[in-house]
Amino acid sequence: MSEQVEPVIRRGDDIEYENVGAADGMRKGVLVAEEHGAPNFAIRRFELDPGASVPEHTNDVEHEQYVLAGEYVVGIREPSEADGEEYTVSAGDSLLIPAGAVHWYRNEGDESGAFLCAVPNGDDEIELVE
Repeated sequence: MSEQVEPVIRRGDDIEYENVGAADGMRKGVLVAEEHGAPNFAIRRFELDPGASVPEHTNDVEHEQYVLAGEYVVGIREPSEADGEEYTVSAGDSLLIPAGAVHWYRNEGDESGAFLCAVPNGDDEIELVE
């Protein structure tokens, strides 16, 4: 039998945003995650200020993302490659960043960018690429 999961409603005012240590101008709010009773996945909301960038990094888990607002650049490459592809994304776009892929963000516009990110529960440590 599967485990009984209780419904959870979290209001926007309940979400606390914190600065992402690896990047100035990026904040993260955890919308729903394991600590709220979600058994499998976490959904987070990120905000990226105009002019902000996130350096090349990897994560051990895949990321599914949905762009809510703004326009910004997302770069993605395999760890064994020297160069990757850069994509300009805007509201309504979706993307998959595979586990272990090197990726980065850059907001060159005048508006803040925002996106939802779904990841499997568990450790999601960022490893910066030098």
